[in-house]
Amino acid sequence: MPSLLHIDSSADLAHSRSRDLTAAFADAWRARGPEYTVVRRDLHTVPLPHLETSALHWAAADRRADETVAPEAEQLRQEVIDELLAADVVLIGAPLYNYTVPSTLKAWIDRVHVPGVLAGDVQPLAGRPVVTVVSRGATYDAGTPTETWDHGSPVLHLILGTALGMKLYPVTVSATLADRIPDLAPLAEHAAAEVADARTTLERLAATLA
Repeated sequence: MPSLLHIDSSADLAHSRSRDLTAAFADAWRARGPEYTVVRRDLHTVPLPHLETSALHWAAADRRADETVAPEAEQLRQEVIDELLAADVVLIGAPLYNYTVPSTLKAWIDRVHVPGVLAGDVQPLAGRPVVTVVSRGATYDAGTPTETWDHGSPVLHLILGTALGMKLYPVTVSATLADRIPDLAPLAEHAAAEVADARTTLERLAATLA
């Protein structure tokens, strides 16, 4: 059965654009038929701990003799890795927090970016589709003073696309705080149109991937 791993990381459980958009993808995925299953991981409501030791950055065979990992930490990392490996398609909601990914999502990244297991010369996820939904409160258009301030999207490209070799489908919406910050208010209509376009794109991807 085709399986979707649906990951959210927004701390806003009521008004999150990224959550709204990933939910649209998941709904369209389920609409394909009962065999299209969804595994849900909410990194905000059930956060992963930060790495208990730097030894978890490495495969067991690559650790130094004095590097030890508690069995429960090893088991948790393996659980997260197995969950990712089992997915036919991965969906990640990644709002931009202080110009980068939420710390909860970074904790997940630290559990899966393991050279010799999922990354580097060994890439069992090579070519696997991963859809990233990045929501940005302000604008980062080319030619503006803030065009280089989005440090979240490059992290996702580097880890998922380059290190893990996955097929990245990035979807980005901006000015999502136009309804809250007066200086961004003139962008409200444009922001709403961008969200609508993103929803259409995500529903199309959900109907065709896997």
